[in-house]
Amino acid sequence: MKLIIRRDQKAQKGLFGGHAGMKFILTYRVQLTPDEEALVKKYKAEYHPLLFVTKDGERVPSDTVSSLLREKTGELDDVTILLTNEEHLKSACRNFKTLLEVMATFGGEEVLEF
Repeated sequence: MKLIIRRDQKAQKGLFGGHAGMKFILTYRVQLTPDEEALVKKYKAEYHPLLFVTKDGERVPSDTVSSLLREKTGELDDVTILLTNEEHLKSACRNFKTLLEVMATFGGEEVLEF
């Protein structure tokens, strides 16, 4: 699995055409290997939630596996929010990679030596 992240920025114009700060743009998508794609199809994990937002005090899914396979873009006012969002993306991908690894072990056995 690959998480592809692209950062950009653009200047904001004020009401009278002056400089009014910067907007930060975060573009991202997930790329799966053929084996990972097969696992997603086999276990119908296309709609597995990866990222959540809080609405009215309730945590609801905002991005799923299938939505992250397509490129997504968000504009942010603050670079620290951009960095926080990147960390959430990375964490979600690490967790999903673990889930894929577990999915791949069904029908076999795991041998651990200590």
